[in-house]
Amino acid sequence: MRYTPVISVLLGAAILDCSAESPSPTSPESVATGALAAAVGQPLAFRRIGVGESHACGVTTDDRAYCWGLNYSGQLGTGFGGAAEKPIPVPAIPDHRFQEVRAGNQFSCGLDLDSRILCWGINDSGQLGNGTNSLYSLTAVPVAGGRRYRMLRTGQSHACAITTANVTYCWGLNADGQLGDGTTINRRAPVKVARGSAFRLVSTGDFHTCGLDQMNKAFCWGRNSTGQLGNRSSTNRLAPAGVSDGRTFAVLSAGGMNTCAVTPDHVAYCWGWNKYGQLGDGSFNRRSRPTLVAGGLAFSGVSPGRGHTCGVTTGKVAYCWGWNFYGQVGDGTAGYPAPVTRPRPTPVAGGLRFDRVVASFNAFTCGIAVDDRGYCWGQNLGGYLGDGTLTNRSSPSPIVGPE
Repeated sequence: MRYTPVISVLLGAAILDCSAESPSPTSPESVATGALAAAVGQPLAFRRIGVGESHACGVTTDDRAYCWGLNYSGQLGTGFGGAAEKPIPVPAIPDHRFQEVRAGNQFSCGLDLDSRILCWGINDSGQLGNGTNSLYSLTAVPVAGGRRYRMLRTGQSHACAITTANVTYCWGLNADGQLGDGTTINRRAPVKVARGSAFRLVSTGDFHTCGLDQMNKAFCWGRNSTGQLGNRSSTNRLAPAGVSDGRTFAVLSAGGMNTCAVTPDHVAYCWGWNKYGQLGDGSFNRRSRPTLVAGGLAFSGVSPGRGHTCGVTTGKVAYCWGWNFYGQVGDGTAGYPAPVTRPRPTPVAGGLRFDRVVASFNAFTCGIAVDDRGYCWGQNLGGYLGDGTLTNRSSPSPIVGPE
């Protein structure tokens, strides 16, 4: 598995190459080609942050959505495509108030205060869910079906949500069965997941999806090439399949090609791809069943990206592990001139206390501190960090407010 440098996104190729297993040597930490001076504005207070491939979105404590990063398909929700004027958060869909906004690969979806889902950006695989064949939408379009939802998640090119009646639906790319409807047919409108009424939680990865049922047992479906479904095989599943060992989990999160979950007593397990130590078990061996994260830490949540993973302990301390070429682990170091990996949880530098931290499917991380301030770190070539610059950061950098 190889990361194609995200500079390719800037040239219009937004999907990373996942065909080999070595990262490409690219820009060093702190290189800021054409870096812009940080904008000075009132800092935002966030309730939620969602990170995608090349952009991120957050919902503030007053229910307004902001997005930052690349915008070539209109994924920032400003009503136009093309580069943002400055690498800072911009208001997204300003006529709506949201519970949460999630970022995928060149598209975004938001769950509004009326429990309806709106999406915007690219739609080449039906990931906007509005039932049309349009290639993209610069404006927010409602997901088809008129249902009300209580939970929303976006993957690489698909999305899933749970209705207020506790039925799970997915839409978008389905080449590996990640929609869970028993087929590999892309869907431009929501389709019910097999066992759809069983799930209390759903989480979307690159090309797989996982959920927790009402008994807190884990199920996964979709691509399984690296064991990310956790069922001791590498066979794709077109419908939910139980994760091995039968543990119960309180929370679960699907990542790029791995998955992590935390038990009710705050023990973290991960499984799937582990080329860069992103499972956190101290090894570089892929695992097709839940594997204990090293260090004996008590986690409230764990968020796997693609090459790295982050989590927050019950004491509000953030840890990350895995690939650290751009500083995405946040421990104050980066991998230039040689890639650096952290196969065990490493404390994020700066002494901040976090309520939540999310690892992107790219090479950056964002989190919300206990004072509601947003911070990001890692690669910043496309303004992914929202700090007003294009400079990579190896420790948390504040998300600046709009001017």
